[in-house]
Amino acid sequence: MAPQLSWIGLGNMGRGMCLNLVQKGSLDNPLVVYNRTKKRSKDFVAQVGPEKAIASDSLEESVSSADIIFTCLSNDAAVFETYESIIKGGNTKGKLFVDCSTVHPESIDKVGKMTVDSGAEFVSSPVFGPPQMAEKGTLIFVTAGQRSSIEQLRPFIKGVMGQAEITFEDRPFSSAAKFKLIGNGFALNMVTQLAESFTLAEKAGVDPATVKQLVDMMYGGIYTVYSSRMLSGDYWRLDEPYFSAQNGLKDVSHLIALSHTAGVELKNATNGHGYLKELTKIAEPDKSDITGIYGTVRKANGLKYENDS
Repeated sequence: MAPQLSWIGLGNMGRGMCLNLVQKGSLDNPLVVYNRTKKRSKDFVAQVGPEKAIASDSLEESVSSADIIFTCLSNDAAVFETYESIIKGGNTKGKLFVDCSTVHPESIDKVGKMTVDSGAEFVSSPVFGPPQMAEKGTLIFVTAGQRSSIEQLRPFIKGVMGQAEITFEDRPFSSAAKFKLIGNGFALNMVTQLAESFTLAEKAGVDPATVKQLVDMMYGGIYTVYSSRMLSGDYWRLDEPYFSAQNGLKDVSHLIALSHTAGVELKNATNGHGYLKELTKIAEPDKSDITGIYGTVRKANGLKYENDS
């Protein structure tokens, strides 16, 4: 019999991941879903049907009914608050907790330790990919923790929520967090480079759409996704960001802190950090998308924040 699953956190990533769980996870029972804003839980149940998911009214209820509990939360404070509340409830023994959030390595080690100390198992499993990949079930999972715990998670990764797994079996939980921050540095550098290149093109009299043709031909994939979000004007039109500037600033701050601990200077990340700080001054931090860096670069070079698309 398949284990009972529960999911805590229905943000842009969590919703897509849950959708694939209920569609492809071969679950015997409905997925239990909980979100602090309860409308999201109810909306998700309405989307997939009550035979596929059940909305929980509390963290305690979400945990008590489940064997494996996934959490996907926005920042370190939310992760600490959630796990402290869960552990305080006292119903964790024998359960497996899988955290898919992107947080500081020290934070995930602390949360993992207090979870294990409460009698539960724990896996740190941040993911790579934007919400579109979450919806398609093509995320890349990064797992860290005891091998036996990770093995319980694997039936729900490849072919369900993800396309692949990079694992740190029997390694500290922070191994996955460090790897995720390093990987996020690629994305930030890419967004910054695209933003600067499109701005330079416009200022130099070259149509940015023509530059995008080269990006699509040479690089494609995620480059095309972010380029389209910039040139279409989605970066300033979106009601809800795919990945908020606020969370981007959190991630790059963690990355730079990790680099300082390791004694490495990250000039590209520092540049991106500066753009994100400026973006949070121009637009609402929790409602502006990370691709708003394009608007920030434009504004810094004498153009409007919004493009004309």
